[in-house]
Amino acid sequence: MELVDICFNFAHESFRADESDVLRRAIEAGVTRLMCTGSDIEDSECSIALAERYPQYLYATAGVHPHRAVTWSDSSGAQLRWLAREHAKVKAIGETGLDFNRNYSPQAAQERAFEEQLELAAELQLPVFLHEREAHDNFIAILRHYRDRLSRAVLHCFTGTEAELRACLDLDLHIGITGWICDERRGRHLQDIIHLIPPDRLMIETDAPYLLPRDLLPKPRSRRNEPMYLPHIMKRIAKALNRPIEIVAEETTQTALQFYGL
Repeated sequence: MELVDICFNFAHESFRADESDVLRRAIEAGVTRLMCTGSDIEDSECSIALAERYPQYLYATAGVHPHRAVTWSDSSGAQLRWLAREHAKVKAIGETGLDFNRNYSPQAAQERAFEEQLELAAELQLPVFLHEREAHDNFIAILRHYRDRLSRAVLHCFTGTEAELRACLDLDLHIGITGWICDERRGRHLQDIIHLIPPDRLMIETDAPYLLPRDLLPKPRSRRNEPMYLPHIMKRIAKALNRPIEIVAEETTQTALQFYGL
């Protein structure tokens, strides 16, 4: 199997000491293409630099996460536009969206950064990489306003309800599934509704270094998630779908390649 990890936070400081080993382990596990996620301007620049350092395997997104929306300024959009235009490795705008779970950034700041990044994605006709947590109604309302002008959009790390999933699919969103589905406490409902996602809109991700699959054995001492665990998540997804893992792997890989134009 060759897999695509659509969310790898490779710019995270926990990877700096052994980044080449992390990438080697991923490739040996069959994870041959990875999207390095940008969470703010500096993070996006780092993700791009990593993608250019390992061009055979890595690509990047450029964006400002809702947790960091407080850093959004009048110049942020122009900075992201420049990064996207100057670096061919940038394949999407984001990570952007809304997160009202802890409101690390004020909700008004999140909504401003979200709308301006959607505007930028529409202008550049790049896919948009989305995040939403406990902000479904606001998220859908804002996204609906821009959806007709966007090329492609994926809501990554989906953990919501069946009704929320149906609302996202009605907006023609792709859906990213993480190791959350491996958690028998919080992710059980995902195993019951994942079949609602059309095969050509399902993608997989680790969200490393976060969301280490709960049922992974043995667990690494560091509790750091890595892309090499993506096949483990793939197996859980195939089991929930009651379909052969080879077929689901091929479908999710082809969907990701087409979505990002790889």
